Amino acid sequence: MKKLSIIAIILSLTTLSLQVFIFATAVNKESAPVKEKSHSSVPTYYAPEIPDSLNFAGEKVPLDDLLVREAIDREMVSIAYRHSATILTMKRAYRYFPVIEPILKKNGVPLDFKYLCVIESELTNATSPAKAQGFWQFMKATGTSYGLEVNDEIDMRNNVEAATEAACKYLKDLKRGLGSWTSAAAAYNCGEGGLRKRLNEQGVKSYYDTYIFTETTRYVPRILAMKTIMGNPQKYGFMLRHCDMYPQLTYKTVELKGQKVDLAAFAKQNNTNLKVLRNLNPWITTNTLTNKANKTYTVKIPDANGMSFSKMQKSEDKKTDLITRL
Repeated sequence: MKKLSIIAIILSLTTLSLQVFIFATAVNKESAPVKEKSHSSVPTYYAPEIPDSLNFAGEKVPLDDLLVREAIDREMVSIAYRHSATILTMKRAYRYFPVIEPILKKNGVPLDFKYLCVIESELTNATSPAKAQGFWQFMKATGTSYGLEVNDEIDMRNNVEAATEAACKYLKDLKRGLGSWTSAAAAYNCGEGGLRKRLNEQGVKSYYDTYIFTETTRYVPRILAMKTIMGNPQKYGFMLRHCDMYPQLTYKTVELKGQKVDLAAFAKQNNTNLKVLRNLNPWITTNTLTNKANKTYTVKIPDANGMSFSKMQKSEDKKTDLITRL
């Protein structure tokens, strides 16, 4: 019996000791300082910096106006952190700004309007839900009123040179009617009549003081944000080299005339194919040109460079230094 008692006592003491040990260990864990998790792998995001001053086409932007400043800030954040679309737009700008800028300059339109073209289409022949078309997003009625041919086979809204010429005429008309380039830019979105009506109703003179549709409220700030970021891409985290960009297209031109022209056969006669022909001339919207009016068109076809990326690149395009401005 004594042996059994001794064994029972030993087992009880052992159990108690084990319980004390477990409790002490738990207390130590709770009281021990928690080691912070490393944040080295967590992405870091910065608010895009708004410049101390901004202008559009030489017209000062009232950055001290809280509503204007925050509208621009909204667009800066949106563009800066929409990385894939912004990078692709910058790559296209390297190709198309040298096409657009001389036309703006020739027509006396400030170069800042190239950024209007950017926010309209991201420099693609896009089609909007309202059926606006091309780099400059002309509606059919407006495009035809400014000399662009639009029918079932031809859509000159998709011809960047012709559409830019038409946009220049339209913008100059808007500027004459409204008195400023900023108002002309806003009216490009909402129409001259729409902007004028609200200016008069509200007794204000400036776009920046006008209460208007959300889309138009965001429109000029978005142009300004795009101008700011594309004007200094490295500052906003876009590290694009010259060799990363899309080179300007090289081509020669030939005449396209006649009726019921098979464009695949026409392309073959000119040592190319339909895919290339349609891509170089996106204003042609069909594979067979009936051409009832029997017009003569100037079309682009590959030159001696063909469609070779390396041959289209100029020496400047091959540099590995970073792009500083677009």
